[in-house]
Amino acid sequence: MQKSRKRRYITVFILLGIGTLLFFILNICIGSVSIALPDAVKVFAGQGSSETITRILWDIRLPRAVSVLILGGALSLAGYLLQTFFNNPIAGPFVLGISSGAKMAVALVMVFFMGKSIKVTSAAMIFAAFIGAMLSMGFVLLMSHKVDNMSMLVVSGVMIGYICSAITELVVTFAEDADIVNLHNWSRGSFSGMTWENVKVMAVIVSITFIAVFFMSKPLGAYQLGDVYAQNAGVNIRRLRVCLVIFSSILSACIVAFAGPISFVGIAAPHLVKKFIHTTEPIWMIPACFLGGSVFCLLCDLLAKTLLAPTELSISTVTAILGAPVVLWIIKKRKGTGK
Repeated sequence: MQKSRKRRYITVFILLGIGTLLFFILNICIGSVSIALPDAVKVFAGQGSSETITRILWDIRLPRAVSVLILGGALSLAGYLLQTFFNNPIAGPFVLGISSGAKMAVALVMVFFMGKSIKVTSAAMIFAAFIGAMLSMGFVLLMSHKVDNMSMLVVSGVMIGYICSAITELVVTFAEDADIVNLHNWSRGSFSGMTWENVKVMAVIVSITFIAVFFMSKPLGAYQLGDVYAQNAGVNIRRLRVCLVIFSSILSACIVAFAGPISFVGIAAPHLVKKFIHTTEPIWMIPACFLGGSVFCLLCDLLAKTLLAPTELSISTVTAILGAPVVLWIIKKRKGTGK
């Protein structure tokens, strides 16, 4: 039995790895200008190609694909942490209004800095998004003490999201006409315009957070079995919950700061991974969720670029189309089991 489970885990990780590599390559090669894989390999090997193809690959497609891989994994992991914290299968940064809070704070900072003709740094955007995410998370936690029904908690999160979105729209009306376009495109969710500077910042933040979360695997496993069991196992529940709030907020902030709010990935990806891997053990779920989110977002970004080419869809449009049915399936399944 143990060997069978390990074989399944290894098989799932191999499939996720293959899926990540496949969609990563497709994202690099497919676009408004199609580039054959041998030509892309030559460019990366430094054997030379046309200057146009080299610039497209190195300056546009490669940083974008790497960003999708990193942020997609981070979004899925943030969703998994929130689902564990609230013990709610449809908890996620977007549903609970955390992404909207981060979006509101970033919009405020962007409008303020743009109005003074000051360039907004990546650090400033992430810090603003983190503050916004923590504010929204604070309201959600406050509501969690006031309502007993978890479905009402989700409704509260949605309402918080609407309030933050309304404030964001109000803020955008005070922006200059030239800045409104950038703010509007960012607020709809998009991985376009990523630079290597962005990649470096997000890679450092997400990597450190991922390692910290992975080292929490054992206490998380005990926490999933209930507060009493976790306390008997020596887990400091208060400290663990604080860490879950902070780490999920950091991941959500990083995503919103660079790509804007992206819907449904934080809910759909962890559940699809759980369905395939057949375990809830954090030591397996944490890396599997990250890879699953990367595969999901790489696929969605590819569809966003190609479905109505040369027009590019917002990433949230595609993630909603693919992710919403998963949420409906989760709700139906829970109703069928009476949970």
